[in-house]
Amino acid sequence: MDKGIHSDTQFVVEDGQQAYSLADLLTLMTRLRDPADGCPWDMKQDYKSITPSTIEEAYEVVDAIERGDLEHLREELGDLLFQVIFYSELSREASRFDFADVVADLTAKLIRRHPHVFPGGTLDSRLGKARTQDDEAEIKARWEALKLIERAEKGQRKVLADVPLGLPGLTRAVKLQKRAAQVGFDWPDVHGVLGKIEEEIAEVREALAAGDPVAVQDELGDVFFALANLCRHQKIDPESAVRSTNKKFERRFAYIESQLAVSGKTPQTASLDEMDHLWDEAKFNE
Repeated sequence: MDKGIHSDTQFVVEDGQQAYSLADLLTLMTRLRDPADGCPWDMKQDYKSITPSTIEEAYEVVDAIERGDLEHLREELGDLLFQVIFYSELSREASRFDFADVVADLTAKLIRRHPHVFPGGTLDSRLGKARTQDDEAEIKARWEALKLIERAEKGQRKVLADVPLGLPGLTRAVKLQKRAAQVGFDWPDVHGVLGKIEEEIAEVREALAAGDPVAVQDELGDVFFALANLCRHQKIDPESAVRSTNKKFERRFAYIESQLAVSGKTPQTASLDEMDHLWDEAKFNE
């Protein structure tokens, strides 16, 4: 099923004096998996065994972006691309599809989902005249409608079908909520969501009072789900919000440690009151 992508891809990067193309990368992947003289580690991998690396590489791309480290981003994007190359090679070996098929399917899908850019349904099609800017909400609604049609064509009739199980919990919660909202199952405004959060917190209090750890876990899950819903209504990515808070906590706690060190103390030897005071200082100084 090889479509000749090795020979006609033009992307080039440089490594010292040597220039390499995407075609070279695909050749490298084939060599790594060569039963005769390939890499023993690469040869024994399968779809499932490399999924942890895929998740890790995706997070490292996000981390580089959030730190503003664009030089490191170049490297991390390469690592993420290699994951796509690896899966494509596994499928090529099994005569299912190859990297060229992945590129072709992606290009066709994006053309289909952007009729406001490719009105003729081809890569070369143009409006041929100036147009007013489409409303962002209208474009987004059209995008979601096209995805619904695609899922129906694949036989995925259920509203919540194919939302990946491997997504981070808050991200998957938002995707589930978006799907339900498309068929009208949604709060009319943010006030209903806030009321739901308060209701769920009250149920956490009841579970705690009852001393039921299973119920506490269940109710806390409901709180997280409701909070994700609030983020969705406010167009906030919950994972980004949590990552931002994590960084804020790290920054403030680092201040506590540095200030304690001045007086010869550590968090282990300091009192909670001391650390609370320094936390307030860190917060005030930001």
